[in-house]
Amino acid sequence: MNDVSLTEQSAQVTLPGQTQMRLSPVKAPRVLAVANQKGGVGKTTTAINLGTALAAIGEEVLIVDLDPQGNASTGLGIDRRSRLHSTYDVLAGESALRDAIVTTAVPRLHLAPSTLDLSGLELEIGQMRDRAFRLRNALAPLKIATANQTNFTYVLVDCPPSLNLLTVNAMAAANAILVPLQCEFFALEGLSQLLKTVDSVREQLNPDLTIHGVVLTMYDSRNNLSGQVVADVREFMGPKVYDTIIPRNVRVSEAPSYGKPVLVYDLKCSGSEAYLRLATEIIQREKELVGSH
Repeated sequence: MNDVSLTEQSAQVTLPGQTQMRLSPVKAPRVLAVANQKGGVGKTTTAINLGTALAAIGEEVLIVDLDPQGNASTGLGIDRRSRLHSTYDVLAGESALRDAIVTTAVPRLHLAPSTLDLSGLELEIGQMRDRAFRLRNALAPLKIATANQTNFTYVLVDCPPSLNLLTVNAMAAANAILVPLQCEFFALEGLSQLLKTVDSVREQLNPDLTIHGVVLTMYDSRNNLSGQVVADVREFMGPKVYDTIIPRNVRVSEAPSYGKPVLVYDLKCSGSEAYLRLATEIIQREKELVGSH
């Protein structure tokens, strides 16, 4: 076989007045879309705290904020005035993803922030042929190592609470989808709608897309309904449901108002401990998923 993929070969670049230099390939980052069309289920909280937990155990993590509300950006303490380039600029083709990435207060955790401009993106690119692949194309350069830049091992995409073009971009770019699901009465109803969208994206845009797992959030052990939802979701989704359950925890709710992940705000609380367990479980599942291919 003479054909070698971009991630398996070195790219060559010649700059004016310089001899040819080689850019080394790196292992492509694993891209996980954190998605659920329902609002208030813990998508952003999961993206922020899972990203922090993965960074804490040594991974290089990039969170891509694809929600026009920008809660992941605010929750990581990134002031709106310091968002010189945003995911809107990236998807509109006005900026490279690397130019939009900012560091956070958490070592090894980076962010591509969003702004409200993102809410108008669908109207701007809706007629373009590559409209569903804008994020995938923007992520492609992360497969090439360049001097003085971070080589990410995980990209977590925080999706908006709807099944719009932004969420479709995330699904088209992702290796797998992580679904936060609140322990409430209509949880399964929303999940089945999401699974239909995943099937549609798999058929039309991204045949390798899988469901990485479902994480049950806002679990209240004092509430009989929470226990019933857990049982129903496990029966419906089987082993796709993570063992780790994220409890309803006031420290988790408080942390974003201080611009901090809960693991930084209060490492010892039950919410922080749960997200660390989830990160470990995801790494283990990753080994099984990647090893099976």
